[in-house]
Amino acid sequence: MAVAIRVIPCLDVDAGRVVKGVHFLNLRDAGDPVELARRYDLAGADELTFLDISASAEQRATTRQMVARTAETIFIPLTVGGGVTSVEDVDRLLRSGADKVSINTGAIRRPQVIDQIVRRFGNQVLVLSVDARRDQSQPSGFGVTTHGGRRSAGLDALAWTAQAVERGVGEILLNSMDADGTTAGFDVELIARVRALVDVPLIASGGAGRAADFVAAARAGADAVLAASVFHYGTLTIDQVKQALAQAGFPVRGLVPEPDAGQGD
Repeated sequence: MAVAIRVIPCLDVDAGRVVKGVHFLNLRDAGDPVELARRYDLAGADELTFLDISASAEQRATTRQMVARTAETIFIPLTVGGGVTSVEDVDRLLRSGADKVSINTGAIRRPQVIDQIVRRFGNQVLVLSVDARRDQSQPSGFGVTTHGGRRSAGLDALAWTAQAVERGVGEILLNSMDADGTTAGFDVELIARVRALVDVPLIASGGAGRAADFVAAARAGADAVLAASVFHYGTLTIDQVKQALAQAGFPVRGLVPEPDAGQGD
């Protein structure tokens, strides 16, 4: 039986508020993270991702108190990332209520931390977040960025992803920095190329604007689809995305039944 495509809202958190911009710039306030998390849980989200987008740039740890409050509010898996650099960081976030932990800049700086985390906790807890951008100086044509997309890591995105999977990461969160916040659609070429390279679950992120965009990402090989602004600002609901995926033939969890037009209240 085919595995259901997961629909995952993303809370990009800066200074205690959910924000969203274009290419991580010109950020707009989108609300309180705990309240949004509760709303998405009730709306049928399969998982939730919480990313402290300024933690690495500010060289600090993710705000664990907010993670704990969020985890207490929801009943779906919670992935937390931002400023993760060590086994100890992962331990603290898991103790705060995270189900999975996402690592990005910390793994690029010290790849062996992947091995250490996997040895301690198993690969099911570790998600590699890859902020990829088209870069013709790299062999694949895609490079890796860090610090919320503000710096080039000087790495080939496909080669880095493959190396991280070999080291044991259990899942890839693949974010197109070119598409991020544009609502112009996921980078399906990037998704397809990474899908052909790795066999771990792949989460597509960056660029969702219409329900059809999520279908295109699934067709390109994504096991899960992640979005922020279209959910935060009411462009789409979780259920609308799931309905579109189901109509395209993809299995999804927890569709809200269509109301029976023949019945009254």
